[in-house]
Amino acid sequence: SSEMFGVSYTGENVVELSCHGGLTVLRRVLRAVFAAGASPAGPGEFTRRAFMNGKISLTQAESVMQLISAKGEAAARSALAGHDGALDKKIKSVKDSLVAAAAHLSAWADYPEEDIPQVNPDNLGNTLLNAEKDLKGLIDMFEAGRAVREGVKTTIAGRPNAGKSTLMNLLSGCERSIVTEYAGTTRDVVENTVMFGGIPLLLSDTAGIRASADPVELIGVNRAYGMIRSSELVLAVFDASQPLGGDDMNLIKEIGKTRCVAVVNKIDLPLKADIDFIKGKFKHTVCMSAVTGEGLKRLEETVASVLGTDKLEPESCMLFTERQRNAAEKALRFVREAYGALKSGVTLDAVTVSVEGAVDALLELTGEKATQAVVDSVFSHFCVGK
Repeated sequence: SSEMFGVSYTGENVVELSCHGGLTVLRRVLRAVFAAGASPAGPGEFTRRAFMNGKISLTQAESVMQLISAKGEAAARSALAGHDGALDKKIKSVKDSLVAAAAHLSAWADYPEEDIPQVNPDNLGNTLLNAEKDLKGLIDMFEAGRAVREGVKTTIAGRPNAGKSTLMNLLSGCERSIVTEYAGTTRDVVENTVMFGGIPLLLSDTAGIRASADPVELIGVNRAYGMIRSSELVLAVFDASQPLGGDDMNLIKEIGKTRCVAVVNKIDLPLKADIDFIKGKFKHTVCMSAVTGEGLKRLEETVASVLGTDKLEPESCMLFTERQRNAAEKALRFVREAYGALKSGVTLDAVTVSVEGAVDALLELTGEKATQAVVDSVFSHFCVGK
């Protein structure tokens, strides 16, 4: 009935047909509804219709896909916050302030004969600075949010017998890597995905890094170096019970500027390594025992700090996709252009153009001014039935 229009998920009147489970009956019902003009649902068909009918914004539609693919509790909570409109509210607040500023600028320039108050540069400057702060805050937290949603490619590296495989097994909660008293047991890359402090770590346990004449072992060492270079995070494991050697120095050199936590392992044994030297080489160092578990909580806190997830509030608004981040960065560039133009004393027309550019970018972000190609791209990632 017409009074029920808009109540459904898509904002349309909906008919549900429940059939017996036999394939013959289902086929005949499907043929009948197709003959009557129905068509099969495409990827994201129902969420797309909800967007087209104004039931949800494009950012809320994207949060549906984020919820479906969430790897952990924090990712699910942030997706739900997005679906509840947390991001839209933040963007609307920024957009409304810029729209008001643009309207005042345009009216003052276009209707000089009217009694329109002059533009106050200080007030306009504060509006632009507040918009910059809000947009930069969203962009700065994007990578931390992505870590929680998609996981972080993490490599455990170190010289043979430093305790890499024991650490891998501790983080995994089971025996993923073979542990023996013999150095160099791991010759290939052992992989596992673990939830560590709410962050999915895509862990790789690599071969021990050392100079070797064994061609098979050398392949493993070269793979380990390759994994370090391609990782988003490295857990560099050092043996606290042995003095630092050339292999440790090679590891330190290889890591370079890659995000890293130095893990000084085996602190349950008599200490022989120069721990102060290690601390001087790395911004983040954790002393622990992969055998007893001592220091594991500290490692969890340090990893969260390195990835920025310690500052993340899953229920707060955040950007979910590269599309959203690109639009936010575009808006931020225009806001900074506007502020620069205002401070340099150029005509207010130039300021107006930049402010309007920022507004357009924010309208793209929420989908109010998105092109058909952008909308098609968003829903192409959905599965049928969503």
